[in-house]
Amino acid sequence: MAGEHTLHFNEDNFEREVLQSDVPVLVDFWATWCGPCQMVAPAIDELAAEYRGRAKIGKCDVDHAPGLASRYGVQSIPTILTFRAGQVVHRLVGAKRKSEYAAALDELIGKDRR
Repeated sequence: MAGEHTLHFNEDNFEREVLQSDVPVLVDFWATWCGPCQMVAPAIDELAAEYRGRAKIGKCDVDHAPGLASRYGVQSIPTILTFRAGQVVHRLVGAKRKSEYAAALDELIGKDRR
């Protein structure tokens, strides 16, 4: 389902991979049964490849990590959160265009290098 550069975040690796990351992180909170989540999946996978080395892009299945969904107030999916230095910077709820996710990442990276 996910592209080769798209990471998978869960209760076991979230602290290390997201909160302690030295690069910005985009987390797609999703579920397999969610139609809009399936619609944004290709954009998330493309971003993971395009931003490789500059940001981490990954998915967190809310059905397998309900504690993380609750911790970050995810009430509808898809919810895309961006993190910098362990803090949530952006919250994008619902299916958005790839360009909106890219703009959030570019802001975190500090310059538009796309």
